[in-house]
Amino acid sequence: MQGLCEGRIQTLAEIIINEIKQNFSQGLVVAFSGGEDSSLVAYLAKEALGPDRVILATVDFGPATYTKIREQAKLNAQKLGLKHIIIDGTKKQRKILRYGPNCNACTREAKLGSVLEAFPSSVVATGANKSDSWGLTGLKFFGRLYSPLFDLRKDEIRKMVKLFQIPVAKAGESSFREGCKMKHLLKMLINPNFHGRAVWESNEILLSFLDEIGYKAELANVKIIGPLSKNIALVNVQPFLPLEYEQKLIERLKINCIDEIHVVKQPIKLRILANPGIYNDEKARQDIFMGFIQRDFAVPLKAEWIKSTNNRLRTFQVVGYEIDAG
Repeated sequence: MQGLCEGRIQTLAEIIINEIKQNFSQGLVVAFSGGEDSSLVAYLAKEALGPDRVILATVDFGPATYTKIREQAKLNAQKLGLKHIIIDGTKKQRKILRYGPNCNACTREAKLGSVLEAFPSSVVATGANKSDSWGLTGLKFFGRLYSPLFDLRKDEIRKMVKLFQIPVAKAGESSFREGCKMKHLLKMLINPNFHGRAVWESNEILLSFLDEIGYKAELANVKIIGPLSKNIALVNVQPFLPLEYEQKLIERLKINCIDEIHVVKQPIKLRILANPGIYNDEKARQDIFMGFIQRDFAVPLKAEWIKSTNNRLRTFQVVGYEIDAG
């Protein structure tokens, strides 16, 4: 059975390699984060075209990029034997997130947009697949964007990564999907030195602390919520930390841009301001709540949605929480 499984995964890889050979003999630029998806794309492109016709382009978001991911992505590019360039996407990201959380726009405009601008005559390969919104609703070939993993599920990608022993950069924040720290800022990024710094520093502190005590977490993040005048840190670690470690972590997180710290261990209800377009669309609210918010919390959530009167808020903002008594 194991041999049959490996044979099927090998066949899927060969199909993608042949597709790249037939359509992109001039070469590819890979939007490279160092994670599972983009690392697999880089490997398959190299197998198809050789190392001289593949370039890895990483968009760096400054303090929003995990230190560990930055270092590992650089090292893994070297292991793959591919040319690696860094593009600064900080300004574009901050411009988008000033109006509320929006990972889709950030990926499309700050990440992929920056790579497309840097390589105006090249095709850019992405790691989009059936586990993300682009893989579910987008196209495999779209303008100068190409998604070779478009038809693959996440379990197939992980089996392929394991089969070919592809190096992958991991921050340790999630066993499901990692990313930049900004997905943990559940409010508008009006003041980077206040709102941004709270999420940048707290998440680095958390992951460093877990490494220090040798704690293997399936989920580890600090969500920053609250009104614009106040930063509330909701700490998610799964499995839950023993009480002795929890208290030490809280002390580490007492930095001057965080006003309140709560380690999430009981179900909670979030108060969420939403742009009128989202507020009036039940499906949009559900997609945001289940696909973006609940996924990264260590406990079950409920939501109280509030129609926003702030014209600057284009998506949503979590302004408060309370323990859910049931």
